[in-house]
Amino acid sequence: MKPFYYLLIDITCISVPLLASFYKKHPFYKKWPSFFKACLLVALFFIVWDYWFTAIKVWGFNTDYLSGLFIGELPIEEILFFIAIPYACVFTYFALLFLVKKNPLQKIEKYITYVLITICMVVAVLFYDKLYTFTTAFVAVLFLVYVSYKKVNLSYHYLTYLLIIPFFLGSNGILTGSLLESPIVWYNDAENLGIRIGTIPIEDSVYGLILIFMNIELFRFFNKKKQPVI
Repeated sequence: MKPFYYLLIDITCISVPLLASFYKKHPFYKKWPSFFKACLLVALFFIVWDYWFTAIKVWGFNTDYLSGLFIGELPIEEILFFIAIPYACVFTYFALLFLVKKNPLQKIEKYITYVLITICMVVAVLFYDKLYTFTTAFVAVLFLVYVSYKKVNLSYHYLTYLLIIPFFLGSNGILTGSLLESPIVWYNDAENLGIRIGTIPIEDSVYGLILIFMNIELFRFFNKKKQPVI
């Protein structure tokens, strides 16, 4: 069973959202064409990023927890990660639009964005010599500045992110070594701040935010339906 731990994490993350996608009153499966177009484009970006960082040892994978199937430098489980996690998160966003009619973050989403841009910009400047820290902060700034310029309302994006935090801590915690003898994914701490949330590098929280928000935005684009005005 040990060689399938990472695969099991992928399956666990997608299983409940996948089953819930067939809810008759608000079926997500009808949005699959929009989702998979978005997911594949974002996955391509992150796979290139992932491949680069794996090749230069910014991070790597413990083969004890892998099935042994690789595409280049990347285990198949890592590639599936970029489908399973976005699916769960975009489904959550889709469900929240249906379930939450008055978003409590509606009035402050712009301020959240400005604060995040400022923090990430400062971090990118101060820690330009730490590749994971700099790259993640820089990409976050570019993305958030772009969506801010386009006047995208990110209130449901942030609500989605807040809702998935416990699941992020659980799944990513296991990947980075919680409850295991050794991490499934290891990090070169010379290329990050060395600050951990449990076993999770703080940079992963921003990396995850970019992954989620890019998927949501492209999903919205392909779905060609604007977020409802609250």
